[in-house]
Amino acid sequence: MKHHHLPVSPATVHWGYFSKAVAPALTVRSGDRATIETLTHHAGDDYDRMIAGDPGAESVFHWTREHKAVVRRGAGPTEGPFLRGSGEGLGVHLLTGPVAIEGAEPADVLEVRILDVRPRPSCHACHAGRCFGSNAAASWGFQYHDLIEEPKPREVVTIFELDTTGEPFARAVHNYVWTPQTDPDGIVHGTIDYPGVRVDQTSVRRRENILRNVRVPARLHFGTMGLAPSEADFVSSIPPGHTGGNIDDWRIGKGARMYYPVAVPGALLSVGDPHAAQGDSELGGTAIETSLTGDFEFILHKQADLGGTILEGLDHPLLETDQQWSVYGFTFPNYLAELGPDAQTEVARHASLDRAMRDAFRKMRRFLMTVHRLSEDEAIALMSVAADFGVTQVVDANWGVHGSLRKSVFTCT
Repeated sequence: MKHHHLPVSPATVHWGYFSKAVAPALTVRSGDRATIETLTHHAGDDYDRMIAGDPGAESVFHWTREHKAVVRRGAGPTEGPFLRGSGEGLGVHLLTGPVAIEGAEPADVLEVRILDVRPRPSCHACHAGRCFGSNAAASWGFQYHDLIEEPKPREVVTIFELDTTGEPFARAVHNYVWTPQTDPDGIVHGTIDYPGVRVDQTSVRRRENILRNVRVPARLHFGTMGLAPSEADFVSSIPPGHTGGNIDDWRIGKGARMYYPVAVPGALLSVGDPHAAQGDSELGGTAIETSLTGDFEFILHKQADLGGTILEGLDHPLLETDQQWSVYGFTFPNYLAELGPDAQTEVARHASLDRAMRDAFRKMRRFLMTVHRLSEDEAIALMSVAADFGVTQVVDANWGVHGSLRKSVFTCT
């Protein structure tokens, strides 16, 4: 076993997409471990607290009229003129990687074990050693066209501080209503529509003393982690799919094991969208977006060895913890294959929890019948009385439902 370190820099991140065409930032063997740094794409919501003085973050977010360190942000066009910027924000998450796995081939399964997760502290002199994150009640949120207070509609950014001195929790610091921001290239962003725009704090009115007497339990996890799909060279990081991606399940944290079907040689794992806390549904648009560092272990399961294991026939992401298994249903199990050449822009028009629930049911049924050798009638009975189905997210275009089953239900003989 070898232990690697993958820091953040313009050379080790890609912004807003998964890609089979990007050269690996790191190559590992099955059994290797790696410490991987990740940054939140929302750090510009409070530059002083989440970027200033941090060499890695400053290098990635550097953007002046003369130089933009990471030019492409999203799977959209890279030739102007642009409405928002290169990549057009068709995909927003800062992802570290890709990590190539030696010997990985399509139809294999990659197991990613999350051994530890740690917050990335602020380096600003006024906030040094403290950890911060941002939540956006945004235009893509479930609530955006269902507000009751003025102004309507509106986007609101809330900055949180993470306390890790004991059982970790987050407290709100302040919030503000998004006002149009002009980026260094002169493009005006009337909404939160392009990642990495630095908010001019003199242009917004901060509201203090919010969410008083509220402590949000921390659930450090990675909202977006997965493998490169085969269907296109550049795939938006927003909709999750059959090779993982933006699943946004708070259970994908320390102690979790994620299994992903390999679609391209090398597997090409990317990880990012780090979260301090999130509820099921991520209703308003984001979690508490923060920067995290994780320790990972990679295990490659070859296709020839999958028979008779929990990975037999796996064609979707699967979560395993010490206590449970979870499957993930989406509006479209593989939207890239199902919706054709315009899939990445079309998928949001069809978002449906009904279809996501149907997909989660089918995946859990297959899991119980294949892995636990239950009949269909047995599987349906067990799902109805022991499985927990919940709304993973309603903000990522390809909406998600997770189905979880406790391992302890199989301990009786």
